[in-house]
Amino acid sequence: MQGCVIVQRIIALDMEGVVTPEIWIAVAEHTGLSELMLTTRDEPDYKKLMKHRISVLSENGIGLSLIREVIATLQPLEGARDFLDRLRQRYQVVILSDTFEQFADHLMKELGHPHLLCHELTLEADRVVEFVARIEDAKKRAVESYQGLGYHVTAIGDSYNDLGMLQQADAGCLFRAATGLPEKYPMLGCLEAYDELRNWIDAAAAA
Repeated sequence: MQGCVIVQRIIALDMEGVVTPEIWIAVAEHTGLSELMLTTRDEPDYKKLMKHRISVLSENGIGLSLIREVIATLQPLEGARDFLDRLRQRYQVVILSDTFEQFADHLMKELGHPHLLCHELTLEADRVVEFVARIEDAKKRAVESYQGLGYHVTAIGDSYNDLGMLQQADAGCLFRAATGLPEKYPMLGCLEAYDELRNWIDAAAAA
């Protein structure tokens, strides 16, 4: 019996904007606080963005329970669950996100419980007081770690905070990207539909 070489591949996906709606935009719309409309599509400095968000929550008396109520009304983006299910038939899939453990359970259930690596929040009762990063530049570091274990990593994201992992990955692509990002990083390419993205992933795997 002839032996074969199995190339192990990881597909690393950003969460918000790629397979789920933007949680903070949903909270902004629910509360009427336009200050919470800012996302990583608008502000490349994630620490600065989170400091702003936590300040707005504190000033307006918004706690985790209300945020979770909003999240419970959300569903994955149209076609996202089918896209993930098809990917998982062929590849190992991980969600690399700058969301938080306290936000994730509902949407992960709706997506069939994919493996998620994210951050966590520090709370005082219901009040959000700070965020605790898993590790500095977590998405890029996760990709590096998978590569160190011998995995070929294909990464997909939509925002400035995804650039590190996209550039580190063996293959990286933008998906429904923030305005201006594809023009700044044309080497990454940018796709708009899940069928296109799945075909690109298969082509990257075959290369």
